[in-house]
Amino acid sequence: MTLAIVFLIVGFVLLVFAADYLVKGAASIASAVGISPLVVGLTVVAFGTSAPELAVSVASAFKGQADLAVGNVVGSNIFNILVVVGVSALIIPLVVHRQLIRLDVPVMIFLSGLVYFLSMDGLISRLDGAILFSMAIGYVGLLLWKSKHGGKAPGLDELDGLVDGGNDPKWAKNIFLIVIGIAGLTGGSHLLVKGAVEIATYFGVSELVIGLTIISVGTSLPEVATSVMAAIKGERDIAIGNVVGSNIFNIVTVLGLSSIVAPNGIGVAQAALDFDMLFMIAIALAAFPVFFLGYRVGRISGFFFVSFYVAYVVYLLLGSTENVAFPAYREVVLHWAAPITAGVLAIMLVRALLQGKNPA
Repeated sequence: MTLAIVFLIVGFVLLVFAADYLVKGAASIASAVGISPLVVGLTVVAFGTSAPELAVSVASAFKGQADLAVGNVVGSNIFNILVVVGVSALIIPLVVHRQLIRLDVPVMIFLSGLVYFLSMDGLISRLDGAILFSMAIGYVGLLLWKSKHGGKAPGLDELDGLVDGGNDPKWAKNIFLIVIGIAGLTGGSHLLVKGAVEIATYFGVSELVIGLTIISVGTSLPEVATSVMAAIKGERDIAIGNVVGSNIFNIVTVLGLSSIVAPNGIGVAQAALDFDMLFMIAIALAAFPVFFLGYRVGRISGFFFVSFYVAYVVYLLLGSTENVAFPAYREVVLHWAAPITAGVLAIMLVRALLQGKNPA
């Protein structure tokens, strides 16, 4: 148990420093080649911080641990929206770029629904994985094309604190920072997951719940570190773009490649279909009106995001331990909290549409 705690601490330290290196290197290169920080967050940074999810899910799928592979992605996507965006917004209100509303959030919602549809037969086959991965290639190509033909995007001037000045982009230095950052994020996440799994196993938690909570949180900590660091530095396009991009990459790249390398695809547990994947879709849908209202995520929204994640984890833990309080808690969550939340979000969306706010 002591060694597991050491793994957690060392892993966290690695994540903090590696995230800083990754943001600096990626933002500097974006400035040098004229790519907007939003696109950097949706591609380079998002893919780099999704590397731990990819490593864990591919390894789990190859070993036949389907619950870990699926739970890692579903849990990470839930965690990214509710905790990463929530915590970042608590630090500083996040500005939502219009591209997120017009393209990336709808893509995230569509892919969340698509992966559920593909999983309805209880399996994400190799063909399903190939379909998902082909969408990853198309999505990245579209982003790069839009960035190249769209001119200098708003927010590029916010890189002043992250990039090197002058005409010399210092390619070697910034590429080195990105490589070290990704390596540190991957290594730090590995140590965190290793320690967390040992602790969770000690308490007898199921494999699916471990994937949805401990492993997903561990592999999502790069997103926490990167987005929080970007928020602190004022690079708010990267902070929120990283989250949306990571969620998209988790579905099309992590699940796509994992199901391709798995001998018989990835089996999806009925429990995940009945609740967790539906909750992931609901969170993706909920993000749209929150982001759309005023094109910002304020501290109040951040607080509620984090609170919803706490409620979700409590739901999982009570259900997995068959606690006597679970039926009553489930009743409150599904028949009271969920409808009220849906109503509030609908009102927010209508209000945003009527106000006709101009995007940032």
